[in-house]
Amino acid sequence: MKTVSAILLAAGESLRMGEVNKLELLVDGMPLLRRTAEMLLASNLKKVVVVLGHEAEKMRAILKGLPLNFVENDAYRDGQMTSVYKGLFSLSEVCDGVMICLSDQPLLKTEDVNVLIEAFGKRSYGSILVPAFKGKRGNPIIFDYLHRQEILNGERNLGCKKLIEKNPEEVNVFEMNNDNVVFDLDTPKQYSAYTENINKASAI
Repeated sequence: MKTVSAILLAAGESLRMGEVNKLELLVDGMPLLRRTAEMLLASNLKKVVVVLGHEAEKMRAILKGLPLNFVENDAYRDGQMTSVYKGLFSLSEVCDGVMICLSDQPLLKTEDVNVLIEAFGKRSYGSILVPAFKGKRGNPIIFDYLHRQEILNGERNLGCKKLIEKNPEEVNVFEMNNDNVVFDLDTPKQYSAYTENINKASAI
């Protein structure tokens, strides 16, 4: 099996959620950030690096006791790619692939992560694996470790989206059997809809 390490992005300001930091919202009975981290740690990932920024100490407390590697991004207000860069810089231990994980995907499961790791290992072409559901692309993506140095060598503003756009021939779109990879939480309305659906499902 190919070795894949993850960068978990947890530095953002969560502005669209209003006054609440979305990473503190309860999902499966725990803060969303901790739920995401525990889910990743239960997978076949080799290593998980968490990039902190906004309310770093509060996020660190939420993750207390978990076997994670932490790095802080003082430039988190300059965009998500600064956090990707920080995570990649700290990920010096060689692996086959790097998974870029968002912290706000409450439906994503360990099984989904393992499916993607396996698909990355079995892919017949491309250096970037992008999950999709019914044609809609989602997250997390996995790219070959070789792209790490490309980004660190000056492509700081490349971003995962631009990395994909710049190398379309390297993109392997992998169709998932559920929509967990295309759902995330950004607004109070989305969180309300999510909790309503969960309550309905548990009542059945």
